[in-house]
Amino acid sequence: MAIDWTKIYKKYKGLWIALKDDEKTVIASGKTAKQVFFDAQKKGYQKPILAHIPKKLVEYVGFGL
Repeated sequence: MAIDWTKIYKKYKGLWIALKDDEKTVIASGKTAKQVFFDAQKKGYQKPILAHIPKKLVEYVGFGL
């Protein structure tokens, strides 16, 4: 099932985020992945899911030869 990250995108544009295992609960955010990872660990999450939220969404259609 697809997860709607619309609210996450609007709130965290251009930042790194750490997510719980449910892939929708943000537990930390910041400018660098390293900072976010350590902040999540301080909160007790040893293996958070890290993601970078782009500043702008760009459509991409891949094509292979």
